[in-house]
Amino acid sequence: MTSTVSPVDALAALSERVREDLAKIRYATGNWSLTQERDGKAVLDVAIIGAGQGGITSCFGLRRLGVTNVEVFEKASKGGEGPWVTFARMITLRTPKHVTGPDLGIPNLTPQSWFEARYGAKAWEDLDKISRHDWQAYLDWVRETLDIPVVNDQELVHVGWDKGLLRLTFRNAAGQETVRLARRMVLATGIEGGGTWHVPSFISDTLPKSVYAHTHEDIDFDALKGKRIGVLGAGASAFDNAATALEKGAERVDLCLRRAKIPAINPYRWMENAGFLAHFSELPDLTRWRFMRQIYSLNQPPPQDTFWRCRRHENFAFHPGTPWTATRMDGDEVVVTTPQGEMRFDFLIIGTGFSIDLSQRPETQDFASSVMLWRDHFTPPAGEESELLGSHPYLGARFQFLPKNAADPKAPMLAAIYNFTFGAMPSMGLSGASISGMRFGVEKLARGIARDLFVEDGEKHLASLLAYDTEELVSLDPPVL
Repeated sequence: MTSTVSPVDALAALSERVREDLAKIRYATGNWSLTQERDGKAVLDVAIIGAGQGGITSCFGLRRLGVTNVEVFEKASKGGEGPWVTFARMITLRTPKHVTGPDLGIPNLTPQSWFEARYGAKAWEDLDKISRHDWQAYLDWVRETLDIPVVNDQELVHVGWDKGLLRLTFRNAAGQETVRLARRMVLATGIEGGGTWHVPSFISDTLPKSVYAHTHEDIDFDALKGKRIGVLGAGASAFDNAATALEKGAERVDLCLRRAKIPAINPYRWMENAGFLAHFSELPDLTRWRFMRQIYSLNQPPPQDTFWRCRRHENFAFHPGTPWTATRMDGDEVVVTTPQGEMRFDFLIIGTGFSIDLSQRPETQDFASSVMLWRDHFTPPAGEESELLGSHPYLGARFQFLPKNAADPKAPMLAAIYNFTFGAMPSMGLSGASISGMRFGVEKLARGIARDLFVEDGEKHLASLLAYDTEELVSLDPPVL
């Protein structure tokens, strides 16, 4: 029998069941933090920067532990949070459909429950992977159902330390600035949150910007119709962009990679076990380093369906062992030098990932020079060096930044900032920028923040207990029946 319930009504009913679920397990989740004010201005317990999947789930995780004085700040306008409907160009997610995360273990809040309410149980059964547009719609529904307090169009441009509080300066699209005070801050700015997207200098220093773009940028693929496109990179995003160009009518797309062959092993599938996801951060430095050297060396390959998305086009070719070493303009053509000879294109798409460099981001540049990096803390054995791993911040047990120098005046400020971005991976494993590790990462992050807030106010909580005078035994005489 076909259901006559509309998807809108089904999702509304599902949202109500989520609220009922949360009401049934609300024990001890009431606000216990001691809200502060300074000079008449409210002080947040936690400011979360970024309203993508990591930011809204972190807020939810804190709320479940009774930390409710939280706001989420997002530089994009509503609907533009995260990569899914902006620069992500895959058709579906790369993770299996059964992976959970933002639900934090609430069955009615899972992607499966949302999908079945919208499309039906049979559609879920037949589904291979969730589309990126459906994933964004799911995240929007989670945010609305949980009533996550998000302030859009607010870019964090300055972080200061003001008598034990973080002084955060936000700027909106009109250039107006607002200052907020917070006891703690979570950076949930995703895969790019640790630095900047990387374009090799031999490209950026020699070519006009009109003839190349990084995979994370807005690209007018319609304008590439009939053009010869060169793509640099071996990862999934390089193939996603190559496929998009082909589907938009590019004359030819050539994808070049430095490696001798396209990566085929996806370490993310291995990492999706509770042991690694929950406890990787407890391992010794050397073991963590060796794990990450292997994971980073494998990279994340294009999924099989993404590869075939490109290969089905006769005007697509990939070139292993073909790194680009130089570029120049020859009239309107872009000339790329490779060990195999020159290649000529009309436009280049660069899929070379990102560089970890906190000084390149407005929300971290104020304190970047004080942050301890892996290279400051750990020296790998000979032959196991990695410049990339060494550039990542070396984090404390609760995702907090650590100072290079314990005597640094900014050390107390760093202890109040939690790095829940992709840059946390060598220290904490999969966490905020990964669907696969989100649930485990958020649980560790939220408990760490709650622990820090409670311990900091320990004497005040003791005073509250000593002043507690609510009587439970109110009568010495039995009731008259």
